[in-house]
Amino acid sequence: MNVDFLPLNGTDYVELYVGNAKQSALYYQYAFGYELIAYSGPETGIRDRASYVLKQGKIRLILTSPMQPEGPIADHIRLHGDGVKVLALWVDDAEKSWKETTTRGAVSVEAPKTLSDQFGSVKVASIKTYGDTIHTFVERKDYSGVFLPGFMPKKSSYTPTPIGLQYIDHCVGNVDLGEMNKWVAFYENVMGFKLLITFDDKDISTEYSALMSKVVSNGNGYVKFPINEPAEGKKKSQIEEYLDFYKGPGVQHMAIATDDIIHTVGELRKRGVEFLEVPSSYYEDLLDRVGKIDEDLQPLKDLNILVDRDEEGYLLQIFTKPIQDRPTLFFEIIQRKGAKSFGKGNFKALFEAIEREQELRGNL
Repeated sequence: MNVDFLPLNGTDYVELYVGNAKQSALYYQYAFGYELIAYSGPETGIRDRASYVLKQGKIRLILTSPMQPEGPIADHIRLHGDGVKVLALWVDDAEKSWKETTTRGAVSVEAPKTLSDQFGSVKVASIKTYGDTIHTFVERKDYSGVFLPGFMPKKSSYTPTPIGLQYIDHCVGNVDLGEMNKWVAFYENVMGFKLLITFDDKDISTEYSALMSKVVSNGNGYVKFPINEPAEGKKKSQIEEYLDFYKGPGVQHMAIATDDIIHTVGELRKRGVEFLEVPSSYYEDLLDRVGKIDEDLQPLKDLNILVDRDEEGYLLQIFTKPIQDRPTLFFEIIQRKGAKSFGKGNFKALFEAIEREQELRGNL
């Protein structure tokens, strides 16, 4: 029996460094239905940054902007544009998590420390992963405040309508050519994850471009990280485009789970969120490919939602276009009806959709 030396309760939060956190926070509230719950900045005694905490279901996003043009947050944004800095993991013991991973070769970013205020204390510690991305272990069993010490509760005068986003299903990292196996080994050896699934360039390719992908998962399956690298193709793949514009490895997309994808995507489209488009021919033989599904085909076709089946059931999924001007970070909306996989049957249609966008940008 393998003992899980890094038990995880799930994703604690995802922090994005962005050029203008105040404006980004309103975008996520309006477009995605997140609720503003907390804030940290000059008014709370933090001088170098402003951070807004948004929540929907079990998802917490932090949007952080620097107060000055120098310093690590400003440097990160100047190099990468808006992007994910921290994939925080909720643990019962932050110090043990840090020790277990650093003794196995993780590079420490911050040794365990305790943050306290009148609501109790939280222990945190951080390690590096691919690119400039970090994992922060968060132990919050002795805390009753709104988010973390140093944050005050904050509400917006705008009342967003939630759209059914529930939790982060998986977070995908793009790494340099030839680096995928190194990072898969990092998650296996340093963090005790298991290799769940492998896709090679025969699975994920078009006439022009290809990628390789491996999915790692922690012991209880709460945290899943697909890792992508480019593969040889006639033209530039979406992974290379990302690496060119993000200036290195980073989080490519977050997949967010919903129980009613038709409602969720209908709301997102109404609020101006743009999605990749697959041609209507995709739906002509869809039921032959995936078999019987509970949903009517017409709303799926109208909203351009994709369907794929594995041995355990099926899933419905759709991908936004990049949510900033650089063609880097985007979101996936996913509804699982038993399926544990990642939509392999849709890869070709999606890749072609991304290539059409790349061509418009002059980056194919």
